[in-house]
Amino acid sequence: MAVLGQGHQAGHIVVVGSINMDLVGKTGRMPRGGETLLGSDFRMVPGGKGANQAVAVARTGGRVKMLGRVGADIFGERLIANFQENGIDTRFVKTTPEVPTGVAIILVDDTGENSIVVVPGANNSVLPKDLEVARDILEEAKVILVQLEIPLETVEAVIGMAKQAGVPVILDPGPARPLKPELLAQVDIITPNEHEAQVLAGEKLQGIDDAQRVAVKLLGYGIKTVLLKLGGDGVIIATKEQLEHIPAHKVEVEDTTAAGDSFAGGLAVALAEGYSLRDAVRFANAVGALAVTKLGAQAAIPTRQEVEAFMAERGVVLGQ
Repeated sequence: MAVLGQGHQAGHIVVVGSINMDLVGKTGRMPRGGETLLGSDFRMVPGGKGANQAVAVARTGGRVKMLGRVGADIFGERLIANFQENGIDTRFVKTTPEVPTGVAIILVDDTGENSIVVVPGANNSVLPKDLEVARDILEEAKVILVQLEIPLETVEAVIGMAKQAGVPVILDPGPARPLKPELLAQVDIITPNEHEAQVLAGEKLQGIDDAQRVAVKLLGYGIKTVLLKLGGDGVIIATKEQLEHIPAHKVEVEDTTAAGDSFAGGLAVALAEGYSLRDAVRFANAVGALAVTKLGAQAAIPTRQEVEAFMAERGVVLGQ
C-alpha cells in the first residue's frame, strides 16, 4: 500500500453533497409531547454525508475538493473552518445568505436510542447551476462522490456530467429512496447498505445469499459495480465478471455513525490511486472498521497511517 501522502499525486477527488452541523443532546429518556426535560450533555459536531465523506478522503490520503452550500451564519463559518483544518479545498463551498446552514438535531437517551430531526437548510440550495461553475474540477476529477442529501435534480446533473466526461461516479444512495432505472444505468459504482439496497431493489434482504441476489438484481439496472455493505458481515462486490463476499474486520464497536461515509471516502482514495476494485474495497473496509471503534462521526474517521497500521496488524496486503 502507498505510504501516507502518495495519494496526493493521484489527482483530485470531488465530493458533491450535504454539509450539516449536528447538534447532539443527551437525555435520560425521550420527552413526551409538550414535556421539558433536563439533558446531561451537549455537543456540536460537524456532519452531513457529503462533509463526512470529504473528511474521510482527506484523512486517508486523498486530495479533495468539496462542492456544497452553507448559510451565512456561525455554523457555516465553523464548518468551512473544519474543512480547511482537514486540508479540504473549499473554493466551491458557497455561502447562501437567505437560508440557514443545514442542521441535524439529535436526541440520544440512556439506552442509546436516538431521535433525529434534519433541517436541510442550505443543502436544498445545491442546484445544477453550482455544477456549471465547477465544471472544470468535475471533468478533471479522478473520482466523484455524491449522496442523496441534496436535491435529486443535482444528483442527476452530477452523474450526467461525469458520464459525459468519462469520470467514474460513486453514488452513496442514502438516505434511502427509490431511484429511476435511467439514473441508475449511468452510475459506475453504487454503495448501498442493506436497507438502501432493499428500497432500490424492492425486495427483502436477509443474509449473504439474499445480498448477493439483490446485488445482481441491481446490476440488472445497468449499474457497472454494486458494493452492498452488510455492516459486520462485510461487503458484496458484484460486477458482470465478479460476485464476491469480502468479510468485515472484527472490531469492538463503539458507534457506527459515519462508518458508511468512511468506507466511501477510503474507496475513492484507493481507486484514485489505481488500486483494483477488490483491493479498494479491502482498504475501504479497514477505514470503515476503524471508524466504528470511536464515538462520533468525523471525530472517528481514521488517518491513512492508522489504516495502514491496522491492515498490517491484520495481515492485509493489497495487490495479493
